[in-house]
Amino acid sequence: MEHEFIPKWKSQLKKGSLPFIVLLFLSKEELYGYELIEKMKNLTEIQIAEGTLYPLMNRLKTEDLLSSKWVEQETGLPRKYYFLTEKGKYVLEEMKTQWTELSKILNKLQ
Repeated sequence: MEHEFIPKWKSQLKKGSLPFIVLLFLSKEELYGYELIEKMKNLTEIQIAEGTLYPLMNRLKTEDLLSSKWVEQETGLPRKYYFLTEKGKYVLEEMKTQWTELSKILNKLQ
């Protein structure tokens, strides 16, 4: 039986990791919002709503970690693709280091 604390803790853990996860996805390829949501759901089983993703993307853009560009589509409206800036690439490397260090500490404690 899962204690009621666990779902709240899992939700906070995911919420706190979302910037890191988004930067990881965008370090591999430029993606538009819906595409990012689908890839995240398929590869991580994390479901993120548009109402959560776009404010996060705007915050990451404000921090100069992401940039975007409009790309014309043959079959419809242009799509806004997101990609990492040089600062975003640097910050992602720092986040990977911090994540690895935290993982080592947690593994020692188990």
